[in-house]
Amino acid sequence: MRLALCGDNRILCESLAAAMETCGHQVVAITTNAADGLAAVNAHRPDAVLLDLRMPAGAEGTGTDSAEGLCAARVMRQHCPDTATLVLCGLVDRATWSEAIKSGVAGLLSKDQDVGEVVAALDVIASGGVVFDPTVPSRASRRPPTRRAFPLGVLTPREKEVLRRIVKGQSTEQMADEMEIAVTTLRSHVKNVLTKLGAHSRLQAAAVATREDLLDELSA
Repeated sequence: MRLALCGDNRILCESLAAAMETCGHQVVAITTNAADGLAAVNAHRPDAVLLDLRMPAGAEGTGTDSAEGLCAARVMRQHCPDTATLVLCGLVDRATWSEAIKSGVAGLLSKDQDVGEVVAALDVIASGGVVFDPTVPSRASRRPPTRRAFPLGVLTPREKEVLRRIVKGQSTEQMADEMEIAVTTLRSHVKNVLTKLGAHSRLQAAAVATREDLLDELSA
């Protein structure tokens, strides 16, 4: 897999690049700000980009801001739709988490993941899946229970299991294999889940599950 790394710390990016190359991936660019990251992705058209949520806007910037990472993710998605974006972040609130999902990224992981977990996430998004670490917003802040706009009870037990696996970023083939059902049957379950959640994609379904605080019940 051809990768671009975009973070605010070059030393850490270079260390990560060495680890990625040891795992068989080719790192085509390392950048330390949003502007250079966008330029690198446009120039190299990598299969995936590892993007730090917080970074300077340009080479002259001194501070870091999650808004810059989100902006870069949106532009990358718009101009390079074939490049999957995996965002690495520290603790973020639920609003930032939701905005990251809406930006069209294929995954969002906390920075405390080890290299093996990052590589596994890259494999998932390369096959068209999504990977969202559900603990990122929950570790950042807890909000009091509110009345849900979406009742989890409208999903059948099978559909709840499919939604749980969608949130985990599993591919169609992986879900069908582990659930021991045909791919056509699995796709029918996915379609029903999307319809009931009012989502147009698996990414949006994962966003709904996160926004409506369904993760704990799905894992129960």
